[in-house]
Amino acid sequence: YPFFHERGFHEGMQRAGATDTLFLCRSAWAGSQRYGAAVWSGDITSTFAAFRAQIRSGLNMGLSGIGWWTTDIGGFYEGNGEDPEFRELLLRWFAWAVFCPIFRLHGFRIPDAIARLPVKPAKPYGTDAVTIFTDTGGSNELWSWGEEIYRIASGFLFMRERLRPYVASLMKEYSKTGMPPMRALLLAFPDDPHAVATDDAYLFGPDLLVAPVLHYRARGRSVYLPRGSRWRDAWSGVEYEGGQQIEVDAPLDRIPLFERDGARTSAVFRA
Repeated sequence: YPFFHERGFHEGMQRAGATDTLFLCRSAWAGSQRYGAAVWSGDITSTFAAFRAQIRSGLNMGLSGIGWWTTDIGGFYEGNGEDPEFRELLLRWFAWAVFCPIFRLHGFRIPDAIARLPVKPAKPYGTDAVTIFTDTGGSNELWSWGEEIYRIASGFLFMRERLRPYVASLMKEYSKTGMPPMRALLLAFPDDPHAVATDDAYLFGPDLLVAPVLHYRARGRSVYLPRGSRWRDAWSGVEYEGGQQIEVDAPLDRIPLFERDGARTSAVFRA
């Protein structure tokens, strides 16, 4: 039914005179992309486990032909702005979302007054019996969680703005060829078994290898650089030959990121 839902919306909007529509929806099916379906991954929890699942979800959506895809940055349910783990999750998710087709911060957050209590009361927090409307109300803006988070998150926000022409070129390519912006490494390196087996890093377009940090308190991670290309660390400028596994530092204000030889994006990261 999601396919026919999107078709009905698309054709109805066309009859109403809107010829260029995008439909933000939580479900899709093979072929939904022809009707402008922009799919998000649904109402997920604010946990690192849920975060890890999103990378595989996005890559599988792209392999299915659906390139307009996104998530709720920080997860949708149970975000506690006073919890150090949630605050770190928010930054790691925000950094990764820069390299998603659609960039959006969204989600229910535990009410600020409740989040500050040392012991949380039983749900629902409010008087309404419908729990979904009483478990939310917490702040959810970049400036809501203090100066450090604002500094880091706003830096990634401006990076996304500088990437806007590159993202637009990826979406144009997708509309013409079906090649998704988020690309499993197996698409570009089908003869490299290590690249084919990678499911926690990917190419964002042809130029960028993105390796999100997916665990709480991690300050680095292992990244495989596919063979057949040279790769430049987008932050330091250090170059590596492909076909090797390397360890990469990743403080909270950085996401492991590598530019493929010939990349068009260097000015974005050293602006």
